[in-house]
Amino acid sequence: MRLRREWRRMLAACIACVVCQMHAEAFAAGTDEISAAERLIFTTDHLHGIEQQTELDYALLSSDQPAHSTDVVRVLVVSPDNAKGDAQVSDHSGAVPLPSGGLQCNPVIIYFLERDIAEMERLTGGQRRYFQQRLRLALAAGPRIETVTSQIGGKSVKAQQIVVQPYLNDPNAERFAQYTGKRYTFLIADTVPGQVALIRTDVPGANNDFAHPLQTQTLSFQAALRKLSPRPNAPHVPVKPSDAPRASR
Repeated sequence: MRLRREWRRMLAACIACVVCQMHAEAFAAGTDEISAAERLIFTTDHLHGIEQQTELDYALLSSDQPAHSTDVVRVLVVSPDNAKGDAQVSDHSGAVPLPSGGLQCNPVIIYFLERDIAEMERLTGGQRRYFQQRLRLALAAGPRIETVTSQIGGKSVKAQQIVVQPYLNDPNAERFAQYTGKRYTFLIADTVPGQVALIRTDVPGANNDFAHPLQTQTLSFQAALRKLSPRPNAPHVPVKPSDAPRASR
C-alpha cells in the first residue's frame, strides 16, 4: 500500500504541468491498485534497449496547422537504455525541459500530454488542474487495452491500444460542451524504438462523429537516428539515419 501511494505521488510529480497540480482527492475516485493502462503508459521502461546518443523522431501534426505543416519532436537518449533518466526532448522551439519524477516512460508522452492540457486551458478558459485530473482519473479507471495491428513504415506491427474519453459524464461538461466527447488514443508497440508508435486526440464532429472530427492532434513515430558520441573539442558530427521503420500517417 505504501509503495502504491508513493508511485501515485511520483506520477503526479512527473507529469508536471499535466498532473503536478493535482491534489490527493484526484486519487480518491480510483483504487490503490495501479491500472494496467497506467503501467503501460507511465511505468514501462520504453527506452530500454536504446543505445546511447540515439535520437527518436516523431511527427506532430495538428488539423489546425496549414496543410502539410508538420513539427518534429526529438527525443535524444543520452545514457544507454536511458538508465540515468536523462533523455532530452526538443521541438521547433528548442529544448523542452520536462521533469522525470522517477518514472521510466518515454518522455515524449509527457511532452504530448503537457501540450494538450495547455491547449485545453487556452481553448476553454477552464482551469488546467481540472483537465489534468479528468485525464489522470480516466487512465486510473482501468480502460481496456486492446491488441491492434498498425501500419508502420508499410509493415504491419502489433500494438497495444488504450482509448479514453476523460470528459464523458463530466458534471461540468456544459461549460465546454464542444470537447465532451474528446478521445485520447495511445498506441504502444514494443517493436518500435521507444515503444510509442502513436498518440492522438480527436474532438468529434456533430452527433459524436469521429469520422469527421472537428480537431485532431497526432504524434507518430518516424525514425531512430544514431549519433556518434562527441569527442572532446571535436566538431559537430552529422546524424546518420538508421534503417528503423517510418510511421505512415
